[in-house]
Amino acid sequence: MNAGKGEDQITTIGKCYACKRTFAYIPAKVMTITIDPETGVPPDMTVLGGQREPSPEALARSVKEPICPACVERARRFTT
Repeated sequence: MNAGKGEDQITTIGKCYACKRTFAYIPAKVMTITIDPETGVPPDMTVLGGQREPSPEALARSVKEPICPACVERARRFTT
């Protein structure tokens, strides 16, 4: 039996980056967004909402933040 596989199935409790609601998720399966903690936005986005080439520093310090299924579904409805 592969020890790493069981760890992929452990449920975690955390906050959705988008709506801030607490939800349970499996880290290996949850939708995430990469955020630069210094700016609070994705590394390829400006604080005014524009697109830019991300700097190597911004990419290096960025972290993945979970997004709840309700926010993922809401985003899908806006894009279709």
